[in-house]
Amino acid sequence: MDIYQEKSNWKVYLAIMGILILTASLIYTTSVANKLAEEERKKVEVWVEAINNVYSEDEEDMQADFSFELKIIADNTTIPLILVEDSGVIQMARNYGEKKETDNDFLEKRLAVLKQSGYPPVSGGEGNLVYYEDSSTLKMLTYFPFVQLALIGAFVAFGYFSFSSARRSEQNQVWVGMAKETAHQLGTPITAIVAWIEHLRMIHEGNEETAEVLDELNNDVSRLNLIADRFSKIGAIPELKKTNIYEELENMRKYMQRRAPRKMVFEFPGMEKEPLYAQLNAPLFNWVTENLLRNALDAMGGEGKISAEVTEEKGFINIDISDTGKGIPSNKMKTVFKPGYSTKTRGWGLGLSLAKRIIESYHSGRIFVKNSQLDEGTTFTIKLPKS
Repeated sequence: MDIYQEKSNWKVYLAIMGILILTASLIYTTSVANKLAEEERKKVEVWVEAINNVYSEDEEDMQADFSFELKIIADNTTIPLILVEDSGVIQMARNYGEKKETDNDFLEKRLAVLKQSGYPPVSGGEGNLVYYEDSSTLKMLTYFPFVQLALIGAFVAFGYFSFSSARRSEQNQVWVGMAKETAHQLGTPITAIVAWIEHLRMIHEGNEETAEVLDELNNDVSRLNLIADRFSKIGAIPELKKTNIYEELENMRKYMQRRAPRKMVFEFPGMEKEPLYAQLNAPLFNWVTENLLRNALDAMGGEGKISAEVTEEKGFINIDISDTGKGIPSNKMKTVFKPGYSTKTRGWGLGLSLAKRIIESYHSGRIFVKNSQLDEGTTFTIKLPKS
């Protein structure tokens, strides 16, 4: 199992854990809310009974002490309710605020909402009914799991982005350090090889066969110098120059075609096209295209076709590089650009990750998998601002 598959599995596990926590919180909160709702209904029933006792027309009751009932009536400061006569006329309202309790239009609208809410009214005697709604405490308790989820989600998101940013910064420092150290380590043996080549030229001066071999060695050393130069530019701000896209693609085609199997076919736009310019750092851009072409060669096993197409789109230049190789699974199309991903047994999985960094960080462009079909081929797109 690769690290990105393991990372995806952890995301699933965390999502399941989050759902379980939310479900448990909802069940518990709902249970508490239901109990509180039962208690509030009982309070309304006691309040109604107290109202009936205080406003009773029985002469004996009128001589009684209603201090307890009056205390019950006064203590209800949380449950909004509306007392409606049997004729449908609103007699009184409580806990909506002084202005709203005297606003008949508001009370009529609120009464209509309460009738549709499903809460059965409490009988107030003599045909009167008391409609009530949840107190603010009960409403807050009902919404608590969702508020809790939002707060936890915000905290997790903040922590994730903070740690991701710190991790990316650390990775960038490692990448830059590794690249510069590689360029530094290559410098010494390259200089030594150049000296040995010149020494051999002096010893075998006039030997055409040896001279030919030394010329090829010199070409390979030049290539090593280019590689070292590429590594040294990682982490620095590269110099961008106005460059003809067709010329760079043609140079790379010639270089790769000489090193590709004979059964490989290259279809690239020729130099007869009208020049199309972009601001490029040629060594770094060629590194990207070389990486894509090498991956295409590996995917085809020595036989197939590699093609390149250049188009313009709203101030951008699109370079499509296609192959007829084995393709990329749909669930891996985003993973291919992440460090460590490789289908090769000896690959480091850094090529496409570096290509993405070069195009996006240094050239303000984009690189992505345009399309891919298993056993049919893959198309990568490089999108660059037009000069």
